[in-house]
Amino acid sequence: MAVPSEKLVSRPVQVHAHTAGYADILTPEALAFLARLHRFAEPRRQELLQARRQRQARYDAGVLPDFRPDTRDIREGEWTVAPIPAALQDRRVEITGPIERKMIINALNSGAKVFMADFEDSSAPSFANQLDGQINLRDAVNGRLAYRSPEGKDYRVGANPAVLVIRPRGWHLPERHITVDGETIAGALVDFGLFAFHNAGALHASDRGPYFYLPKLEAMEEAALWNEVMALAEDELDLPYGTMKATVLIETLPAVFQMHEILHALRERAVGLNCGRWDYIFSYLKTFRGHRDRLLPDRGQVVMTVPFLKAYSELLIQTCHRRGAFAMGGMAAQIPIKNDDEANDQAMAKVRADKLREVQAGHDGTWVAHPALVPVAMEIFDRHMSTPNQLHVKRDDVHADRDTLIAPCCGTITRAGFDNNVEVALRYTAAWLEGLGCVPIHNLMEDAATAEIARAQLWQWLHHGDLDFADHAPIDFALFDHALATHTHRLQESTLPGARRAIDAARLLSELTHADELGNFLTLPAYEQLA
Repeated sequence: MAVPSEKLVSRPVQVHAHTAGYADILTPEALAFLARLHRFAEPRRQELLQARRQRQARYDAGVLPDFRPDTRDIREGEWTVAPIPAALQDRRVEITGPIERKMIINALNSGAKVFMADFEDSSAPSFANQLDGQINLRDAVNGRLAYRSPEGKDYRVGANPAVLVIRPRGWHLPERHITVDGETIAGALVDFGLFAFHNAGALHASDRGPYFYLPKLEAMEEAALWNEVMALAEDELDLPYGTMKATVLIETLPAVFQMHEILHALRERAVGLNCGRWDYIFSYLKTFRGHRDRLLPDRGQVVMTVPFLKAYSELLIQTCHRRGAFAMGGMAAQIPIKNDDEANDQAMAKVRADKLREVQAGHDGTWVAHPALVPVAMEIFDRHMSTPNQLHVKRDDVHADRDTLIAPCCGTITRAGFDNNVEVALRYTAAWLEGLGCVPIHNLMEDAATAEIARAQLWQWLHHGDLDFADHAPIDFALFDHALATHTHRLQESTLPGARRAIDAARLLSELTHADELGNFLTLPAYEQLA
């Protein structure tokens, strides 16, 4: 769709990368559209990122996150979000995955109600990866997506594909390959802007969007900026106000105290909130990086039934249903285990138990990471949710106060848990540096969130001092350095994803772990080393 030229200001936009093969994505009109979004949003985005830094400094000084007194009227007021489109009324099983061509086809054909195409945590954002993803999704929207494997197998999108929802990068991530007036543009605006520019008109004409998942928000003001950006895009693309719809991932600890406010800021376009459980655990660790009394045990012990996570998910359900929005459950990261029926049965039993917990709690849908899990999750939701959603389940019994939402859970720190964190953080980072954002490790489909948990836990356990394992052996840097060297050598000698970048990943992980302050995001320094 062409953007009306009179609405654009002609000023410098530069692409600092080879663009062969991408001319029909990076058109002059599309780049001008990105420039318009950047000039509008960048000053406010920088203010909001500074507010994040100031907020974290208060937490480091001992302040605890809490509900905002200045927004009490929003939390206590009677209001609802705008009506939800028919295409999103039933979201009982959603599949997520990267924007690679074959994976998109398999996800759209998986039988899930929704496919979240991910430019964020399951995509390593090389410029080629992001632009290839834009081509793939444009072809999907226009009904011409196809793929032939090296073995000669053909893949095409079948009848009744899943509804497409796009997750752009978070507000904090840059796209260094595009500058506007000499300033680096936000990755979020590149992902959102190029997709909207090329596909919004066709999706609107077919009543299929455009729809988005918004990641990593920490405050209502960040949601309000997204609302303003979408309104601007709708105006530039001649779409009715409110055409673009958004589901927000509640995957940061500060955001759980502003769920009403976030929905209110997006009330003309919000359709739900999602329990981004893995990033939420990471955010808990990061928020309380300076609080020795809030350390968490092995990440394998931090499950959704522990009190602070149970309260988070149930408060999300109560909040959403009070406001007429959908409450989406979290990710099942398991993948099928071949050649071991017993282990596979145990993995699928965990998935069923998790999805049963979600549907019985009142969630309207859930996430899976692999097409083989779609029928597993669908069977649970079909059996226990006879209606398209559960907006009628109000959960008035939920009373999640501040202290419950931030209470650490009991458990132990084990040698196996420590070693697993080193291995997962290393292997994922190395694969990410090779351009892979979605990596199978020990029968789980890992993305950036689990690597973030692993390296944040290592930092906390090592920097708070005098911590012991369950067997009373000390946790120290000598142990970390030895484990990192061991796993780096194993990865180098393997044929696993990331083998070629093992040394680079180990060096980065060592620097982040030894640093005096826990880094905000692994992907920020790693991005500087991404091809």
